[in-house]
Amino acid sequence: MILLKRSKATSYKEIGEFWDTHDLADSWNKTKEASFRVDIESEVTYYTVDKMLSEKIQSIAQKHGVSADTLINLWVQEKLQEQKAS
Repeated sequence: MILLKRSKATSYKEIGEFWDTHDLADSWNKTKEASFRVDIESEVTYYTVDKMLSEKIQSIAQKHGVSADTLINLWVQEKLQEQKAS
């Protein structure tokens, strides 16, 4: 974790700001080889939406002060609840 120790950062933003002005080459001799596994399976599924429909969704979402993703998820949840009740 040389990146965290060296920067003394407490957030990803601070880490980014630190490394924007520092060079890893200056600390290269303090690094160690690391191995890790990455799970690249997405927890999100994407669906295509017609462009005109997308524009309407974005407009409505903006009026409600939420993202289009949030609005769509809320609408789908509501529709699924209706289907359960039927």
